[in-house]
Amino acid sequence: MTVDQSTRDKAERLRALGSDSVLVLPNAWDAGSAAVIAAAGALAIGTTSGGVAWSLGRGDGEQAGRDEMIAAAARIAAAVDVPVTVDIEAGYGAAPEEVAKTVTAVVAAGAVGANLEDSKAPGGPLFTPEEQAARIAAARTAAASAGLPELLLNVRTDVYLFGIGEESGRLDDVLARTAVYADAGADGIFVPGLLDLAVLGELSARSPLPVNVMAGPGGPGVAELAKAGVRRISVGTAITQAAYTAARRATLELLGSGTYEELAGSLDFFQVDGLFHG
Repeated sequence: MTVDQSTRDKAERLRALGSDSVLVLPNAWDAGSAAVIAAAGALAIGTTSGGVAWSLGRGDGEQAGRDEMIAAAARIAAAVDVPVTVDIEAGYGAAPEEVAKTVTAVVAAGAVGANLEDSKAPGGPLFTPEEQAARIAAARTAAASAGLPELLLNVRTDVYLFGIGEESGRLDDVLARTAVYADAGADGIFVPGLLDLAVLGELSARSPLPVNVMAGPGGPGVAELAKAGVRRISVGTAITQAAYTAARRATLELLGSGTYEELAGSLDFFQVDGLFHG
């Protein structure tokens, strides 16, 4: 597979964004949302597996398969000039060779990063650190074989998200996993479900990898997370949920009072349509 220089440049840009400063990574679910997010000033875009799945009429948790998710990622990457990193869930197969197949497809889609979970299924259990390390190594090898060794591989651990083990031991579990994942070739550690600033501060200070979190309403702001040492901040399905909520509110108003106030302040037709002409 031949990877052009512009894709390599995007991969290097994504790496720099996560090391030179805190990377705030809005999540898109289709080409339209990606174009809007990029036009709003995002320097990079992450896909959201849940948002992509919903847009395809599926539920989250690999209910949409590899081919569907990669096709969506390709449309997103083609719609914007910023680096795109893809949520590949648990890799669409437990075996390292299945993860490798997925990463090869990510590179072919024009994306320059991937998020790989260590959950065997939503809610757990998790792969052992050694099992996940083999999957990470396979992903790393696949990216190089596909012509993009620069691909940024962000590994998600679901210890906090799914409450795995005793609460008192979760930080040590994450640190132990992070050390193994780093040795296997991971570029970052993503710990959704953890927003305690004190714990994040300790994790960031002790982790061999940059720490990423999933933020949202009611949680610490970007500045607070950055002060705790977090290097990358995303919001999962939250922007997708906000968009669907706007659609629901406008529909309820239209069908109820027959008025259109919920539509006021929207991007106008030419603003949106103009994102796809150029």
